[in-house]
Amino acid sequence: MSNIHVRIKDNTKKAAIKVLDEMGIDMSTAITMYLHQIVITQAIPFRLITENGLTLQEEQEILIASDEAKRGINVRGPFKTKKALRAHLDSMK
Repeated sequence: MSNIHVRIKDNTKKAAIKVLDEMGIDMSTAITMYLHQIVITQAIPFRLITENGLTLQEEQEILIASDEAKRGINVRGPFKTKKALRAHLDSMK
């Protein structure tokens, strides 16, 4: 058996322990399960997301699209006229 020493913020540890306690799992078991999943999947066994709930790639795509929209690039939609867009928006009320 080996030991792993990890530095983590106190509030993160307390919050994790609270969740794990509700699941009936101790911290050591949870970390062991996590490491087993890394071995099985040969990757991080969950989707890595930002505080906005998006992947880093998704956030970058949104930032690029936003920048393009501000510059008037790639802003065409499926509506050919303002009237068609207004009719669609009105139908959603």
